[in-house]
Amino acid sequence: MRYIGIGIGKDSERVLASIEDLPDEIEVRGYCLPEACSAYKSPIPVIENEKADKLMVEDLMAGRLDAAVRGTLPANSTLRALKEAAGVPALERIALLETVEGKKFLLAPVGVDEGWSVSQRLELIRKGRAIVSRLGLPAEVGVLSGGRLGDIGRHPEVDRSLSSGELLSRLGEATHYEIRIEDAIHACGLIIAPDGISGNLIFRTLTFLGSGKAHGAPVVNISRIFVDTSRASPDYRNAIMLADLLMK
Repeated sequence: MRYIGIGIGKDSERVLASIEDLPDEIEVRGYCLPEACSAYKSPIPVIENEKADKLMVEDLMAGRLDAAVRGTLPANSTLRALKEAAGVPALERIALLETVEGKKFLLAPVGVDEGWSVSQRLELIRKGRAIVSRLGLPAEVGVLSGGRLGDIGRHPEVDRSLSSGELLSRLGEATHYEIRIEDAIHACGLIIAPDGISGNLIFRTLTFLGSGKAHGAPVVNISRIFVDTSRASPDYRNAIMLADLLMK
């Protein structure tokens, strides 16, 4: 039996509906904020506590859970508790996204404080490749930057971004697609944004404006399996299944 915790804040019905018809070998345990589950009969064991986020993180790090999914618990407090418990200065996440046409790909960095150096993005390439192989996505990695090579000289920041993209693509044995994300999406299973702000904008534009889907973002720099999620997720089944896949 594999035990996966899921956080339940608002939209408890949507979260709990996600666990229906899961494989028998997966047992989901809910970590619910007070009264969030009272209007909907829970089909799973639920711990109801005002510190549900900290309790779920504690159980994950202690090994009482094999994996955890944030669900709809507050992002700031949950991720802060995870960062402190894991003893890391910042969390690194790689998001599994899907376009409206059904094209799935991994994107990083997706947090505004992530991926600001070449070395940090190089580490995301290394860790992302391991996830790409498990998901059966294309092996090619695409590196993005803030313009086309023909734009060199138009602005110092554009020059810096292009130079950084060229260096990262060589070190990471990846392809530099410059600013052409529309080309990278056709060939790549992993796309690396120029920085955390750009990655977050791509994520939000796809999911909130472009009718795409966010299936979860595994945290890749901690010793335990934790899948972050977005309120844009239509349900959390895919995030649960992603967590389960990473356990295998």
